Amino acid sequence: MITPQLVGELLQQVRAQSPLVHNITNFVVMNNTANALLSAGASPVMAHAPEEMEAMAGIASALVLNIGTLSRQWVEGMLIAGKTARKRKIPIVLDPVGAGATTFRTETCHQLIRECHPTVIRGNASEIMALISSDIRTKGVDSTESSDEALQMAKTLARETQAVISISGKTDYITDGTQVICIRNHIPLMPKVTGMGCTASALTGAFAAVSNDALTGAAAAMAIMAVAGEKAASAAKGPGSFQMHFLDALYTLNQDDINQNLKL
Repeated sequence: MITPQLVGELLQQVRAQSPLVHNITNFVVMNNTANALLSAGASPVMAHAPEEMEAMAGIASALVLNIGTLSRQWVEGMLIAGKTARKRKIPIVLDPVGAGATTFRTETCHQLIRECHPTVIRGNASEIMALISSDIRTKGVDSTESSDEALQMAKTLARETQAVISISGKTDYITDGTQVICIRNHIPLMPKVTGMGCTASALTGAFAAVSNDALTGAAAAMAIMAVAGEKAASAAKGPGSFQMHFLDALYTLNQDDINQNLKL
């Protein structure tokens, strides 16, 4: 079971190994997530052209598929990269941004799950629930449900897909369908900054790359997000300065910070 000590050890492994995380992600967050990965010690690459997907996924330590700004060409690239990553047995993280908002988004998620078999599916409550129930609708990319309400559906989704499900919210839940890890560091400023969920997915890729199992890696990534988020919020005056302080917090985070502030 995950502990603050293990979270710190995995952070040190990310910094020591600097895993290459291949992100097929959206235009809104590319800069944010690349800087977050660098601040945590990982190595980011943002590439989405179908022509280079097999080669790029062939050298990566993890693959992150983020559907935030979809196009048919991007879906084609995601499928090529996902199948390559699956053959290489490297972790695949799917972020179903806005699933439930449009048919295209939801159907794309189901296709990626069916053909690429992601290791971790990380999203907000509405996105996770929309992958199980067609009655769930998201407000654009914002959640209309709480993570507490999504937990049972998340367990079902984990069992159906054989993926670890990671839900962000006031309480973060990470489950493999049987075990559930809860992280209760609530940072009200975090939803006011675009791309923080996408950052969590990118970091999940980095931590999954250095972890022996997906549940531990996904939980460690959310734990790092939580502790760094609390440090940033304590210094920030609003959303703008929060982003700056968050990157600094990731860069300077240490075992004492995790031991003292992580609410597992």
